[in-house]
Amino acid sequence: MPMVTIQVTRQGSAPGRSAVTADEKAQLIAGVSQLLLDVLGKPLDSTFVVIQEVELENWGVGGVPVLEYRRRQAAGQV
Repeated sequence: MPMVTIQVTRQGSAPGRSAVTADEKAQLIAGVSQLLLDVLGKPLDSTFVVIQEVELENWGVGGVPVLEYRRRQAAGQV
């Protein structure tokens, strides 16, 4: 029984969205499940997919919180 966890940032997938939509999540679940069936032969009904949304202030890149990283990037400091 495979269990896959997908982490997405809580920024949405387009400007003005604060989260990934239910349809996008359904597509992720279907796609990952199909991939495990195609590659490993794992049945769809025994594959579990968990989607975790991570708040913007709870992740970082380049050794700093992501908002600071983006600020530096915009200023040409990265």
